[in-house]
Amino acid sequence: MLGFKGKSARIVISAHSLLRWTLQQSQNVVQHPHIICMCKHKPLSYRTVYTSAIRYNASGAATADPKKKIGAMGYFLLIIPVAAFGLGTWQVQRRKWKLGLIKQLEDRTNAAPVAMPVTHQELEELEYMKVKVRGTFDHSKELYVGPRQEVIPGSAGGGHGGSMISTKARFGYHVITPFHCIDQGVTILVNRGWIPKNLLNPATRTGGQVGGETELVGVVKMTEKRAPFMAKNDVARNQWFYCDFDEMSQVTGAEPILIDVAAESTTPGGPVGGQTRVTLRNEHLQYIITWYGLSIATGLLWYTGIFKKKSGASTRPPVRHI
Repeated sequence: MLGFKGKSARIVISAHSLLRWTLQQSQNVVQHPHIICMCKHKPLSYRTVYTSAIRYNASGAATADPKKKIGAMGYFLLIIPVAAFGLGTWQVQRRKWKLGLIKQLEDRTNAAPVAMPVTHQELEELEYMKVKVRGTFDHSKELYVGPRQEVIPGSAGGGHGGSMISTKARFGYHVITPFHCIDQGVTILVNRGWIPKNLLNPATRTGGQVGGETELVGVVKMTEKRAPFMAKNDVARNQWFYCDFDEMSQVTGAEPILIDVAAESTTPGGPVGGQTRVTLRNEHLQYIITWYGLSIATGLLWYTGIFKKKSGASTRPPVRHI
């Protein structure tokens, strides 16, 4: 050993030989170049030998540091990707349900019209289905709901069954008129359709005010809920922001039953029928992409930042012989 003479040199050589023999006899320890190189410059301490030995086993493979374990916080953070994956799967099921509901509503509105039942319970089972009624209008009790955007029947640029009202006017009002059903012997509410604001006065559309007995086809509608922050109906001024069937029936004397006139029953010169909206909000695909994307991203972060860092180890450097 260079740098030592006499008795000191013999002590260092003996300590070095004993340490090498101990490492060779251990089943979980091999010679490491760091240990051997350090022996040339300074005596090895027990701390140095132990720290180096626990990182490499007899086969030369790297082992994990027992002090670096995934703690409670690490497993707690794993909840984020797991929960996001669960929410994404739940949105898949919700999307299937929503598509089925939309298909059901489309089938109902496209089905052949049936005779309108008398009882309210039977009407609830026919929501969004077409019914056929025969009777007379009471135009003296018209109600106006709006402002409402026009729904163009048929296609994006479809016509209106001979109506004189221009389709360029996008916002206006729905005209709700009491209708006495001759066969059922009751008076109901009928949404005749959409009109622009400049034709709100019945005197400006006398050609569309149907007189006498008439037959029409309409879609059954149940009560309409008031949207958040929507203004309350002003009954005194005949200004309605949403359809409250009970309140409308008190004003007109009709039953709290309403049907939307179908497009094929639009009166020339009158309101535009076919204003029933059957589309449902369906944004579940966006939610699916969001939640699954979040699950993948947070899962990768957890793997690389916690799992791999805590349980992995560096590759053993090549052994350099003395």
